[in-house]
Amino acid sequence: MDAQPFINLRLRGGFFIAAVDFSHEPLVDALGREAVAQTRIAGREFRLLIRGGLGEEEMSITLYHEILEAASVASLKPPASVMEFNEADFERAARAAHNRWGNASPPNLDRLLQFYGFGEQ
Repeated sequence: MDAQPFINLRLRGGFFIAAVDFSHEPLVDALGREAVAQTRIAGREFRLLIRGGLGEEEMSITLYHEILEAASVASLKPPASVMEFNEADFERAARAAHNRWGNASPPNLDRLLQFYGFGEQ
């Protein structure tokens, strides 16, 4: 999957994907567990780092997951639909989005955020 269409992408809720980079080194989360991706959030700006070598479907699910989770964390008042989400909930939501709308794309990421109640801004 080509990351270029996602770079400098403005999203529903006033969010912005500033960068999508790939790592061929293992990634770990804050608890030291293996991770597929990491997203740094600065205000409403997201910078994604994704493990290289993912297949198209796993890349799509990863993008859905990271954007929904980042938007939820970056929101001062996240929608009630995601307020109680944990890591497993974000993963289920990402897989459901991939099944519902197909591969992640700029319009589909916006659909995801709209579906979960994020406003325009």
